[in-house]
Amino acid sequence: MPHVNHLKDFTTQDLTDILSWARAIKANPNDFRSALSHQSLAMLFQKTSTRTRVSFEVAMTELGGHALFLDWQSSNFILTDLAYEIEYLSRNVQVIMARLLHNSDFLTMAAASQVPMINGCCERYHPCQALTDVLTMTEHSDKPLEALHLLYTGVQNNVSNSLVLMADRLGFSLTLATPEPAATQESFRCRFASDDDG
Repeated sequence: MPHVNHLKDFTTQDLTDILSWARAIKANPNDFRSALSHQSLAMLFQKTSTRTRVSFEVAMTELGGHALFLDWQSSNFILTDLAYEIEYLSRNVQVIMARLLHNSDFLTMAAASQVPMINGCCERYHPCQALTDVLTMTEHSDKPLEALHLLYTGVQNNVSNSLVLMADRLGFSLTLATPEPAATQESFRCRFASDDDG
């Protein structure tokens, strides 16, 4: 299994297969109760998230595996060399999911890890969220994916970056409705000025 950083290295067939497996597992969970038997996932959180931790941990449990939670602030990741620490961790588990502040840290970790790594979120990419969003689209429409049109409203961020990659690979239409960064900054300045005026 390759590292899952930004989905750029995944083909259309790769992503289609992932979505197909996800639908099969959701439809018949009992058929997959031992799919990850004797497999351990390390979940490393530099950046907190309730949903990411719960979804990965429950998934590992329901598939017969084990999830190990590691908080960045209460581990040696804040004390020692990042590559050294991840190399040691990777000798004890079969896969590592890391939720990080910076994609540069993911790249450092992936280069040192002996096992596949999953980007659980960083400032540039959010591949798992994008995959889940597209899975939801297919679950709530009878149309083929390439006939769907997704409208994304909000700031341009890691999620929108990953959705662009998904749309490119899978052929659905995507419209991004995002404010310009300069306009957003000006809005904040005006709001804070109004607050200061009482």
